[in-house]
Amino acid sequence: MKEPSLQARWERRTQAPLLVFAVCFAVAYAVPIVMPDARPWVHRACTYAEWAVWGAFALDYLVRLGITDDRRHFVRTHWLDLCAVVLPLVQPLRLLRLVSTLLLVGRRARMAPQIRLTTYVAGAVVGLLMFGSLAVLSVERDAPDGNIRNLGDAVWWSFTTMTTVGYGDHSPTTGLGRVLAVGLMLSGIALLGVVTANIAAWFIARFERDDRVERLQLAALEELHAEVRALRAEVSRLGGRPAAGQPGAGQPGAPAPLEAVAGPRAGASSPTP
Repeated sequence: MKEPSLQARWERRTQAPLLVFAVCFAVAYAVPIVMPDARPWVHRACTYAEWAVWGAFALDYLVRLGITDDRRHFVRTHWLDLCAVVLPLVQPLRLLRLVSTLLLVGRRARMAPQIRLTTYVAGAVVGLLMFGSLAVLSVERDAPDGNIRNLGDAVWWSFTTMTTVGYGDHSPTTGLGRVLAVGLMLSGIALLGVVTANIAAWFIARFERDDRVERLQLAALEELHAEVRALRAEVSRLGGRPAAGQPGAGQPGAPAPLEAVAGPRAGASSPTP
């Protein structure tokens, strides 16, 4: 059995810690938005936690880049990871840290073979709903003409936007809020397509499996029928009788007895008149 590479072992061992860091990031991102009147040291602690989580993912990327065998191939195939690591350094906004952390978590989650597609999609839906609500609330809460003022309005807006229903009772009024709406709508359409394709693939696989089982059963029955016919023919041959379906004694079209064909034997007395 081939031993996994150093990069594969690193990714397997760091999968759980990075997911824990992602949960910590979610809490640190949500607290200042849900509790805007919290003490200043709470906001500072949450900001430090966000940067610490981003730093953990950035360190993970650098380590994987250092231990890989082909660095050029790694950079080409993990360019989204690189963008997520560099993005917060270009403009240190909380929203960019949110986007980059979500990208990094999603990339690492897709690498885990033990996570099923359905579980990943469900987690992605919950994550997008939560972070979309928090992000739009942080942007629209202080807008002069904004109509998303609390967390309930933000969650309702995120849900209707992801499902592309768009009732219009709540909508973003700022440019950044509309950018968030576009991203949320595209993500919702993509996730809906993944769910639909997953369900269709499940039905197709189920039908193919049933059809394959039916074909195997039919082939087994045909083989058993052929063996029974061969066995009957063999029994008939060993017993000196014609096999079933062949003309035999007492059947119409059977050959006449030998005495009837050859006539009376020589020396046999004729019947007395």
